Amino acid sequence: MISAKVIKYGDNVDTDVIIPARHLNTSDHKELALHCMEDLDKDFPAKIEWAKVMIAGKNFGCGSSREHAPIAIKASGIECVIAETFARIFYRNSINIGLPIIECAEAANDIEEGNEVAIDFKTGIITNVTKGKTYTAEAFPEFMEKIIRAEGLINYLKQEQKNQ
Repeated sequence: MISAKVIKYGDNVDTDVIIPARHLNTSDHKELALHCMEDLDKDFPAKIEWAKVMIAGKNFGCGSSREHAPIAIKASGIECVIAETFARIFYRNSINIGLPIIECAEAANDIEEGNEVAIDFKTGIITNVTKGKTYTAEAFPEFMEKIIRAEGLINYLKQEQKNQ
């Protein structure tokens, strides 16, 4: 469960905007975080000082299938992304690196930048603390919760291998 303030973006935020191609020559997560959203929102570095949840509209993470995009978001300090819909490869890449993402159209449309939200991953309940409203998203299946808690698929698989 997390509780944090929100940064909000619109529809069709593509991976080239999340992390511009000119910065793909590094695999350093901290370096990628420095350039996250820079072509869309020059104030993003200041916003992540007070916000840890990103809200977006339809088709978030569309474009190329680069894993750098969810890595940049997670490394910047964002703890969860809620959107109306996600591009499928972005969804998969996010879970694979341990970035929680939730599809919930009602929450994505109603929550405003600066609102405080609480997210319960076990139940799928998103609470807009600022407005006193709740939204129901699909809870993560147990195996996805484990992947996210392990900080990604590779760490999860290593843990599972140790347990055998």
